[in-house]
Amino acid sequence: MDDSSKKTLSSIPLLKTKAGPRDKDLWPQRLKEEYQALIQYVQNNKDADNDWFRLESNSDGTRWFGKCWTYHNQMKYEFDVEFDIPITFPVTSPEIAIPELDGKTAKMYRGGKICLSDHFKPLWAKNVPKFGIAHAMALGLGPWLAVEVPDLIEKKLIKYKEKA
Repeated sequence: MDDSSKKTLSSIPLLKTKAGPRDKDLWPQRLKEEYQALIQYVQNNKDADNDWFRLESNSDGTRWFGKCWTYHNQMKYEFDVEFDIPITFPVTSPEIAIPELDGKTAKMYRGGKICLSDHFKPLWAKNVPKFGIAHAMALGLGPWLAVEVPDLIEKKLIKYKEKA
């Protein structure tokens, strides 16, 4: 892990509660920790002028959705992002999807789920239950966007969309 990733990671609060959606008594506490970590991570990003996603969840915190974006050649490329919290969470990390990029890169599974198996999933497994959604965004989706989107643009698989 590079120094920048370590710095980002160290600024995201670690979670304590080992609970998933099936743990009716502990899930609200875990969800509260998830929101606190996400809020801190988003604030850190804004403070560093590196704001790159928005997320919200359904009422029980099991389905997440929003927008993520990255810049390439001074143009903003924005995508819908979504994921469900697995029933075995936090032992199993969420599978983050960008549906509109489905089928455009080999580093993606059906449904637009980004490939995180080689680098992120082993790190997640070592850090259960301390890692959460903010960590998945910082160490999973963020690096994936930084590598894949410029490549897809260069291959003309993604085109810049003007804002209306």
